[in-house]
Amino acid sequence: MSGCGAEPGLIDVDHALSLLLEHSKPLPSSVISIHDAFGRYLAEDIYVPYALPLFDQSAVDGYALCTEHSVIKGQQFECITEIKAGNEATISLALGQAARIFTGAKIPDGTTTIARQEYVHRLENSKIRLDQEIDLKVDTRFQGEELSYGQLLAPKGQHLTVGAIAALCMAGVKYVVVYQLPRIAVIVSGDEISDNAADQDQVDHNKIFDANTPLIMNWLKTIQQSADHFYVKDTLHEVQHLIHQLSQSHDFILTTGGVSVGDYDFIRPATLSLGFKEIFWKVKQKPGKPMFFATLPKNANQSCYLLGLPGNPAAVYVGLSIYASTLIAALQGHQQPLSWYNAELTDPIKQDLRARFLRMHVQSEGAVLRVSPLKKQKSHMLSNLMQANCWAYLEENQQYHAGQTVKILFI
Repeated sequence: MSGCGAEPGLIDVDHALSLLLEHSKPLPSSVISIHDAFGRYLAEDIYVPYALPLFDQSAVDGYALCTEHSVIKGQQFECITEIKAGNEATISLALGQAARIFTGAKIPDGTTTIARQEYVHRLENSKIRLDQEIDLKVDTRFQGEELSYGQLLAPKGQHLTVGAIAALCMAGVKYVVVYQLPRIAVIVSGDEISDNAADQDQVDHNKIFDANTPLIMNWLKTIQQSADHFYVKDTLHEVQHLIHQLSQSHDFILTTGGVSVGDYDFIRPATLSLGFKEIFWKVKQKPGKPMFFATLPKNANQSCYLLGLPGNPAAVYVGLSIYASTLIAALQGHQQPLSWYNAELTDPIKQDLRARFLRMHVQSEGAVLRVSPLKKQKSHMLSNLMQANCWAYLEENQQYHAGQTVKILFI
C-alpha cells in the first residue's frame, strides 16, 4: 500500500507515547502551602496526621442523651446544659440527663445516643420528652471512623484537584511536597504568521492570522501551566540561537511549524545541531505526522525536552491534547497513559492509512455516549471547534460503521 502516511520510518501513536514517557524524568520537588497546590502532583505520600473525625461529635442539631437502653416514645430527660460546635464539653451526663447539642459539637461523656431536635418536645423546668423511639449510638460521628491516624491518605503522584485539596485540608494538612512546575517556552515559527487582525485595512493578505499562540497559551491555562512565548523567523541561525538560549533556562520547549521537510523547516536540524537526541520524528497519525521529540541532558537528573508540532493549528491542538499533556504530567511525576472513554459512532467513517484524531461532538443518550463527526476536518481548519467537545481516536486501516465503539478524549 502506498501514499501519504505509508512511507517507511513512521511510528504508531502508542509507540510515540511510550517513548515520550520512557525518556522523561520528573522534575525536582519543593514544599508549598496546600492553598497554593491546586493542579500540582504530589512528590511524596501523605499519611493522616490525625484521626478523623478528631473526636466523637453530633451529626445533627438535637440532644445528647444518657440512657441504659434504646429510648422509648414518651421518655423524659432533664436538659442540664447546651453545647455549641467549637465549645468544649466539660460536663458528664448521668442517667436521665440530656444536653442541647449542635451539629459538629463534641458530645459529652456519658452520651449513649443523639436525638434529633424534631423528635423532641420541650417541657417546663428544663424537661424534654421524646416523641419517637431512638436506638443507641445514632446520629453520632465517632472519632476515627473516616480515617485512622497514620493511614495513607494521598499517594505520591496524586493530582491535587479541588476535591483532593479539600480532603487534605479536612485532615489538617498544611504543607505538601510537590513536583516543580516545568518552565515552558513556546516558539511559534514561520515568516507567514501575522497577529494583525484588528483593522481590515491593515491586513497583510500574504500572511495568515496567528491562531497557534492563543491556542497554546490558553490551553496551558486549562492545565494550570504558564509559558514564555517567542516568535522566530525562518532562518537556521535564528532558530539555533533561540533554542540554545531556551534550552539553558527552560525544561520544556514547545514549537509549532518548521518540523517537516521543507526548505525552511529548521526546527529539527537546529535542534540536532545543538546536541539534542532525537527520540522520534514522524508519527503515523493525522493530523500531526511530522511530530518531533528530542531531549538534551542538562545534568545527571535533568534534561531539556523539545516537542516540535506541525504548524497547522488542528495538528497543534492534537499535539497539545495527546502529547504535550502527557509530557507535562510526566515531568510532574504522573507517568500514566491518557484517560480514554468509549462512545458509539452515529455515522460511518472511511478507513485511512494513518490513525486519525477527529474533532467530534459527543453527547449522552441515557447510559450511552454517542459521538458525531463534524465537517471541515482539514488540519488548517478550526471553525468546527465551535461544536467539538472531544477527539475521537480512529485506528489506521479500519473502516468504521455507525454504532461502532471508538475511543474519545474530552476537550
